Amino acid sequence: MKDFAHLVKTIDSTNKTNQKVEALSNYFKIASNPDKVWTIAILSHRRPPRPVNSTLIRGYASELAEIPLWLFEESYHIVGDLAETIALVVPNKTKTTEKSLTQFLQEILQLKPKSEEEKKEYLIKNWSQLDYYERFVFTKLMTGGFRIGVSQKLMTRALSKATGIDEDILAFKLMGNWDPNKISYSELILEKNEADYLSKPYPFYLAYAIAEDASELGQPKDWLAEHKWDGIRAQLIVRKGQLFVWSRGEELVTDKYPEFEIFTEILPDGTVLDGEILPYPNDSIGDFKDLQTRIGRKNVSKALLKKLPVILKAYDILEYKGEDIRSTPFEKRREVLEDLFRKYSKDIIPFHLSETMRFTSWEDMAKEREKARDIKSEGLMIKRADSTYGVGRKKGDWWKWKSDPFSIDAVLTYAMRGHGRRSNLFTDYTFALWNDDRSELITFAKAYSGLTDKEFKKVDAWIKKNTIERFGPVRSVEYEHVFEIAFEGIAESKRHKSGMATRFPRILRWRQDKKIEDANTLSDLKAMIPD
Repeated sequence: MKDFAHLVKTIDSTNKTNQKVEALSNYFKIASNPDKVWTIAILSHRRPPRPVNSTLIRGYASELAEIPLWLFEESYHIVGDLAETIALVVPNKTKTTEKSLTQFLQEILQLKPKSEEEKKEYLIKNWSQLDYYERFVFTKLMTGGFRIGVSQKLMTRALSKATGIDEDILAFKLMGNWDPNKISYSELILEKNEADYLSKPYPFYLAYAIAEDASELGQPKDWLAEHKWDGIRAQLIVRKGQLFVWSRGEELVTDKYPEFEIFTEILPDGTVLDGEILPYPNDSIGDFKDLQTRIGRKNVSKALLKKLPVILKAYDILEYKGEDIRSTPFEKRREVLEDLFRKYSKDIIPFHLSETMRFTSWEDMAKEREKARDIKSEGLMIKRADSTYGVGRKKGDWWKWKSDPFSIDAVLTYAMRGHGRRSNLFTDYTFALWNDDRSELITFAKAYSGLTDKEFKKVDAWIKKNTIERFGPVRSVEYEHVFEIAFEGIAESKRHKSGMATRFPRILRWRQDKKIEDANTLSDLKAMIPD
């Protein structure tokens, strides 16, 4: 644990990628093999489930620190991070421990079914035997919210440097549904076991966003465009008569989509398709909220399958007849995919093809982008015709040119402190729109990004002077300021007081030129829902 805590301290103290890679690489050279596996798991989001809820954790920490709970809560809201707050307020260690990272994680896994008294005793004992950074890391592991500014790609790069194994091979090895409590370092990293690769997807290739002008990419003839569909990015794998469906979040979701079993019966063995799972009610593409109905179900009933079928809108083919063809130029891979589609789509109802388009001018491509919302698309994907299928997010070959967001003018009504470097500022806001007769403001969205640091500080100072009431960490404020809120999508929702839910809301700008009477109404918002 000491070595892992030192690693976290080193990484936490720098923003330089090379220094983080060096620290990780050195750690992978000296750590025990079980600790290496757990470190890889933690940095690739395979943390153990949280054994104690945060309410109990806060209570135990305030008791050990001998401060009232209200003072602990106030400190927590100022610091903005529970683990950091506990590391700061708990008294310095009276004893030391030599337990490894693996020992701690195995204990945490065994803690969940135990009584509250046993959990309390375990936490207090370990908090008392750890120094500041060890305590911070231990609490992060307990709460399950471990983020230290290291991407899986950066971790893979460091692991490659430590082992001499190619990054792409490591990225592939780390994909899939492996359990850090059951697999050895040798099995995970060093050994080559063909059976382990049967269900494994390839690392997803991701695109960078085009901020404004696509013409900066050069000649349009060098690019292929297709619509950016709003569903769940997935890889569909057919190998040795078995079907595996993986989401981009590396979750195996085969059982959620039983209608895809037909792919196994028809497609050639050794086929991997990259595409988008989309809802397809009434033989047309539905809304993402429809798909959420399928995502949230443990068991998909026949009635739901009939009411809300799904399709795979295929973008790309990564493996064909057992051969990895990712290094083949995109244009050639598309020829393979389109030939596959022509042969088998009549027999595979949920198999759809995402059409690629060529344009002679960026203006024509921009006109196609303007049609996106009419066909339930988020914009365009632009891919270099000769590009290979890479790993992770790389600039240059794949770009997403999303439609301009929806926007609406809303009134600031509530505020909370932010997190991390903004933990001392009120930067998390709730916004409201007028009801139809403009007699009441109804909350509809929360947003915490979009302003400059200078603007956040200015709004924060105003909030502190214009608070009406406090509800724990939340402050209600005078109705005075209007902000333009941008969002990617909108749909009706019974779960929200406004009756509508927005996707990815954020602040576009502070409308200091407008009074609250100029803010929009819920009817204005509802009118934006696509037909």
